[in-house]
Amino acid sequence: MALEIERKFLIDISRLEKLENGYDIKQGYIQTKDKTAVRVRVNGDEAFLTIKGANIGATRLEYEYPIPVVDAKEMLDKLCGKPIIDKTRYLLEHKGHTWEVDIFHKENDGLIVAEVELESEDEVVELPDWIVKEVTDDARYYNSNLLEHPYSQWS
Repeated sequence: MALEIERKFLIDISRLEKLENGYDIKQGYIQTKDKTAVRVRVNGDEAFLTIKGANIGATRLEYEYPIPVVDAKEMLDKLCGKPIIDKTRYLLEHKGHTWEVDIFHKENDGLIVAEVELESEDEVVELPDWIVKEVTDDARYYNSNLLEHPYSQWS
C-alpha cells in the first residue's frame, strides 16, 4: 500500500533566502464522485497520473504513475476541470527533510505554501523559522479544492 504522509504550512517568504532552481508545474483534476482525487501533472519534461484517497489526518493513499507528456497535456486540456493549477516549486533542505515550497500563479496568485513529507504521522520535524501557520487539516489549501475556490476569491 502506498501512503503519503505530509504536513502543509503557510510561510513568510521574506524570511527565505533567494529561491533558486524552481520548476513550473501545471496540474489538473479529473472529477470523481467521492473524496478520491485523480490528478494529472506536467512537470517540465515529465508527466504523472496520481490517484489519491481521502485524507485521514496527514495521511492518505497515493499511487503515482509516469505517463507521456503529450497524453498529460491532452488530459489537462480535455478531461480536467478548469482552471488548471499553475505553480512554481522550489525544493529546500532543512534539518534532514526536503521541503517543497509552492508559489501559486493565476487564479491562486499570492498563495505560498510549504509541504514536508514524513515517514509517519508522529515523526518529529523541526520547523524552519519561515513557517507561519500549519494548514494540514484545512481543506481550503488542498490543490484539488483550489480549483473550485481559488485563493484570489477568498475574503
